Amino acid sequence: MALIVLGSANRDYTVVVERHPRPGETVQGGPVVTGTGGKGANQAAAAARAGARPVFVGAVGDDASGADILNDLEAAGVDVSRVARSPEPSGIALITVARDGEYTIVVAAGANGSLEPASTAQTVAELVGPRDVLLAQLEIPVDVVAAAADVVEEAGGRLVLNLSPATTVPRRMLALADPLIVNESEASELAGSRGENAPDAEVVARRLLDSSRSVVITLGGDGVVVGDADGILHLPSERVPVVDTTGAGDAFAGTLAAALAAGTTLEGAVRAGIAAGAVAVQHVGAQPPR
Repeated sequence: MALIVLGSANRDYTVVVERHPRPGETVQGGPVVTGTGGKGANQAAAAARAGARPVFVGAVGDDASGADILNDLEAAGVDVSRVARSPEPSGIALITVARDGEYTIVVAAGANGSLEPASTAQTVAELVGPRDVLLAQLEIPVDVVAAAADVVEEAGGRLVLNLSPATTVPRRMLALADPLIVNESEASELAGSRGENAPDAEVVARRLLDSSRSVVITLGGDGVVVGDADGILHLPSERVPVVDTTGAGDAFAGTLAAALAAGTTLEGAVRAGIAAGAVAVQHVGAQPPR
């Protein structure tokens, strides 16, 4: 089964600080680390680290940053032959990481916002077949993801939807998600109920199953709650030293999708994602080494 990753690609600029500044405050930071990021690119690279050969569908600028992004993804084992080059500048992300591993990110979408529903759906239609997997996130226009999701459904494929960053999406898109991947805050917002710990998240997962085929709620150090037609399951996280949590969620989602594309069960795919996330938090940057 093939894996297609639809999403954003950015040039990341990361700086480590002792603590995050308060509003109006300036703090000193360490050296700037430059690399490739964006949720789509991060998840595609994670899938490649997990053994897949994902095809990335997205857009970068016709600029030096765009060339760097494509080179980095190709070196990571991602097929970039379907990435569009846009007259818009490549997307960038400004990332601040505190010593405790917590981060803040400001994103300028750039070329990521130039993707269009019709052309993207056509690209996905040329790639997807029965049982193939499309992994998508929401750093690109929602209508683009919705159009691609419909194509995947018509082809008999599987949509893995990472509802991040949280935003309003069509109910039909939620109904096609298998699974819907959300963190505790995204899950709580979507369900209108608290999901800050495992018992809460299990309740939220049951509510979300009314609108999606399966649900995965990530809880950071408290593990992951998985829900599908067979029931609700809480899987613990791995205890590791935390350096930078920036890429943990993307490592999890990309690895999970790669495992599903390889024929693994949802529970097995989640366990693989947890292991990948544990590796990711031990490195600075959105894409840990292979």
